[in-house]
Amino acid sequence: MTIQLEFAPEILKELYYHRYNHLAPLVQRRMDALWLKAHGLPHAQIAELVGVTENTLREYFEFYQQGGLEKLKELNYYRPASKLNVHIVSLEAYFREHSPASIKEAQSEIEEITGVQRSETQVREFLKKTPSPLPTSRDGPG
Repeated sequence: MTIQLEFAPEILKELYYHRYNHLAPLVQRRMDALWLKAHGLPHAQIAELVGVTENTLREYFEFYQQGGLEKLKELNYYRPASKLNVHIVSLEAYFREHSPASIKEAQSEIEEITGVQRSETQVREFLKKTPSPLPTSRDGPG
């Protein structure tokens, strides 16, 4: 089944612009696919030229039908959340009262409090990302 899409002249201009000038290559590829669709190429040829499967191509067309060009510009990359995120408030309060002398000490305290094991590097990055930074030394605030 061929998906029927119509493109106004201003949409074609925007497609043409974003297929070369958008910052995200994924969005450029989506715009390129729609540009080729607007010029009547068959789906198999568009998929080959753009470098995607026909299923992905249909997904691009469905995005356009659902929300126009803005939907095509959306980037929803998967970003897993840390298991420590649910403990931020309690960990921050604990470390304000009991400032760790080292990352290794923080690592063992985090494991003891939450039961979540993390490497020293992961603990360091987690502590850097807490909403209000922890003191850099025991002598006083940061």
